Amino acid sequence: MDHLSSSPTSPATYHSHSASPMAQMQAFAVYSDRQPSPTPRTRSSTESSVTKSSARRRDSLQQASPDGQDEIVPTTFDESALRILIDMDNGVNCILDRIKQGMASAREAAVFLQKRAALESDLGRNMHKLAVATASAYAANECKAGSFSAAWERAMRLHETIAENRLKLSANLAEMSDELSSLAKEIDRNRKQVKDTHTGYERNLLESEANMDKAKMRFDGIQDELERFLMTKEGENPKDARQTSPQINVKRGPMGLGRVVVKGGGMLLKGKNPAGSQRQEEDIRHRLAAASDVFHRASLECQGMRQEYFNLQLPKILRALKELSDEIDTAMQFHLSKYAYLLESSLLSDAVTLVPKEEGDGPGLKAIMESIDNRTDFKSYVQNYRIAHPNFPRTPRRDGPPEHGYLPPLSAYPTPNRNLPSQHNLPSSRGPSDRGGTFGVDLVEQMERDGGQVPRIVIKCCEAVEKYGLDVQGIYRLSGTMTKIARLKELMDRDVDSVDLDADEWTSDINNVAGLLKMWLRELPEPLMTSALYPGFMEAARNDVDRLRHIRLHERVNDLPDANYSTLKYLMGHLNKIVRHQDVNSMTVHNIAVIFGPTVFGSPQLFNGHSAINGVPSPGAGGAMINDMGAQNKAIETILERYEDIFVEEAE
Repeated sequence: MDHLSSSPTSPATYHSHSASPMAQMQAFAVYSDRQPSPTPRTRSSTESSVTKSSARRRDSLQQASPDGQDEIVPTTFDESALRILIDMDNGVNCILDRIKQGMASAREAAVFLQKRAALESDLGRNMHKLAVATASAYAANECKAGSFSAAWERAMRLHETIAENRLKLSANLAEMSDELSSLAKEIDRNRKQVKDTHTGYERNLLESEANMDKAKMRFDGIQDELERFLMTKEGENPKDARQTSPQINVKRGPMGLGRVVVKGGGMLLKGKNPAGSQRQEEDIRHRLAAASDVFHRASLECQGMRQEYFNLQLPKILRALKELSDEIDTAMQFHLSKYAYLLESSLLSDAVTLVPKEEGDGPGLKAIMESIDNRTDFKSYVQNYRIAHPNFPRTPRRDGPPEHGYLPPLSAYPTPNRNLPSQHNLPSSRGPSDRGGTFGVDLVEQMERDGGQVPRIVIKCCEAVEKYGLDVQGIYRLSGTMTKIARLKELMDRDVDSVDLDADEWTSDINNVAGLLKMWLRELPEPLMTSALYPGFMEAARNDVDRLRHIRLHERVNDLPDANYSTLKYLMGHLNKIVRHQDVNSMTVHNIAVIFGPTVFGSPQLFNGHSAINGVPSPGAGGAMINDMGAQNKAIETILERYEDIFVEEAE
């Protein structure tokens, strides 16, 4: 079938014809929601005759992308590709196969997303189940209390948060898988409908051409019959008959003269009745006229259907198929881009959960683990154990007359005695000044001995950190080397003034000096904020009104003893300098408060408003410390934020 000779097929031509009533009545079922235009024209993708659900899906592809771009995938229609398909003899089959490839790709992507969603769901459920079960088992068993218990509980909550993020990712992936599966089914259904419509148009055109060929053959047959009759009628002088009948179009062929001339030159109708011959001629001419009319109508009908097919219906069908192909291609790219975005967001959410960036998000996993104070936990455990087991059986007698060799009772936490030999105060290791120890020594005793308002070790450590550690990432949050810290502690405990913190041994890793300062604060016999003022600090820190919380904490700070007040003022001034460099060292007020809250407050020495008996806290003090951890951090955070209001203005 050669349509190039009968109708133009250029893209400029098929837009210039009007749709016939037949074409308007035979609109696509898949495009039934749109009225056909009386004059086909080039349409944008938003004007395409597609199903409403497909149009809504295309609109969703044009939403703004997460990174601020105008659209996630391009959705404009490619007119040049359509022209190429129109010029191809097998353009319909080409685009149909392309759509099949797109559907196969969508199904494979849907299967992948479904399996990935199942993996994320299993991981999230199992992690959540593990975290909850571990927290319950820890509470039910005889495990460690104190700061370790609080850190463990917060770590399990972090795991629950990560598990929830995985479950959200799983739900999103499962939804994307369902959308791709539905898209593949819908595209397949629309593809079949358009293909059936095209097959119907093509079949009608072929039938019309077959009918035209039949009408032409019938017309040619009757015309040959008339030619044979006329030549037979003039058989006596065929040469004269041909000369006297120039108006007859004599055609030669399979049904031509060869079969009407008998052997020997005799004619078929020689000697027939002239009246009968006249009637026979009229009958043949009448049938020839009827066949001519039938052939003319069939030719016009075929020409009209051919022009409608190549100039209107075929471009419309190819456009519909191309839009289906574009729809599944853009939807695939959109969902894959969305998958990458969701996966990236999930991983970033896990990272922010482990290492929070905002102050209000709480400490990260590493900060939680570093908040464990084993020394304080052990002291609380020993104190509670003594109360819980007052009369443990089968123990040697402790009390008795001195003359029988019994020793006097020892306090629960003896203060280091400079007269007793130890690794810190052996007579052979003393400096020239014969100073006492530095770690575990009462704050007032150190200040009276050093003759200053702030202990020497605090001044030396803070000055070294300010000189070498203001720009160090994670200063005070990162732990130093324990062997180095132990070595520095030994030197400081012998003679603070003889230690040179500017030496390369200590400046190479300033975290060792920072760790030594925190260790000194933790080993104070009495916490820097004092046990007597601990309930007042906690009550003030729990105040929800910022201004009122600041005032109450200011009052509690003013109630501190002189030695504690001056040391706290110097320490807060030092930490304020650290915070001012948070853009470099990442140590915000919140991060500093998480680290120094338990360090300067220590364990609560009051419980339910009653003082400890014989220096031993009431039962449940460890639990109170766990509940007060947030208030401790909030108190230090507020004091540090209001440093100038609390300390500087009154000095001025």
